Amino acid sequence: MNSREIAELVEKRHDSVKRTIDMLVGKELIQPQSVDEQDTDTMGRKRTTSVYYLEKRDSFVVVAQLSPEFTARLVDRWQELEAEKANGGFRIPRTIGEALRLAADQAEQISEMQPKALAYDRLDTADGNLTLRPASKVLGYPERKLSQWLQSNRWAFRQSGKGPLQAHVDKRNAGCLDHKLHNYTDERTGEDKVSVTLVITPKGLAKLAKVLPL
Repeated sequence: MNSREIAELVEKRHDSVKRTIDMLVGKELIQPQSVDEQDTDTMGRKRTTSVYYLEKRDSFVVVAQLSPEFTARLVDRWQELEAEKANGGFRIPRTIGEALRLAADQAEQISEMQPKALAYDRLDTADGNLTLRPASKVLGYPERKLSQWLQSNRWAFRQSGKGPLQAHVDKRNAGCLDHKLHNYTDERTGEDKVSVTLVITPKGLAKLAKVLPL
């Protein structure tokens, strides 16, 4: 919980709450974290405000110092926060206004996601396989990180930990990865050889676009 919320709960000014927190910190009774946040003043001008974030125990100490009669509100608020965490961060609307705002936010998120989802679907039907470097550019993901992710998530591997990347069988069978073979002559020995290059299929690109971490 942060100092802004405490100020609202106990119906006091934020700067007054922060002074109380500073006093309790000076007495080594609490250990909050201070974070600078952007907001606006009463004139609508942007400013930076220091906000304290407190653990459950410390928030009780602060409220007990400010207004003991508001302890019940604090207990209720902590129960709400813990319920939100148990629900994966989802906050159940408490008023009709909050429910309407939530619906509007979700509609906006869906509208933003639709073009991206359509782009991924188009990748799935595109023609041509890509090697790692051009695939990383299409996905907007650094080549080295993409290589590491493929290996960490059992898409690809290096034989004995070295050599070129090779696809795991299940990813080849699923149509996500493949190999491009290149015949060449070893200039040193004159022998005909074959090199293997990992390629990512359009289906694999579509899948990776959805599962790669940001």
